[in-house]
Amino acid sequence: MFHANIGHLAQERFGPLGLVITYERTEDLPAVVAALPGQLTASLHGEPGEAAELTGLTAALAERSGRVLWNDWPTGVSVTHAMQHGGPFPATTAPTTTSVGTAALDRFLRPVTYQSWPAPLLPPPLRDDNPWKVPQEVRG
Repeated sequence: MFHANIGHLAQERFGPLGLVITYERTEDLPAVVAALPGQLTASLHGEPGEAAELTGLTAALAERSGRVLWNDWPTGVSVTHAMQHGGPFPATTAPTTTSVGTAALDRFLRPVTYQSWPAPLLPPPLRDDNPWKVPQEVRG
């Protein structure tokens, strides 16, 4: 039987931490995960033949973390195209993007349009001579 009073387990910890949950019924596990706050990663360890019966748990972990690992431990993060880390708070404050990798740059950008401005008054990368050599797409 699952007890929802696990708030003390969800308190923030610093450094490596593992939470081991013993259970009798696999179908109870998604409710346990749903009671936990968002995380950067979640690792699920099992045998290949167990994967099918863990689909509910896997879905619950995907709702709670930005990266779900099978029989693996999370690595450090790097600024690469393949590194993604979405997920609910505290994994990210912008759940429609990622908190690491090159796609994370979008979290810090805000589009601004300069309409009908004379070229000398535009920010340097928007001028026709493009002195910063920022890649541009014109009319397309």
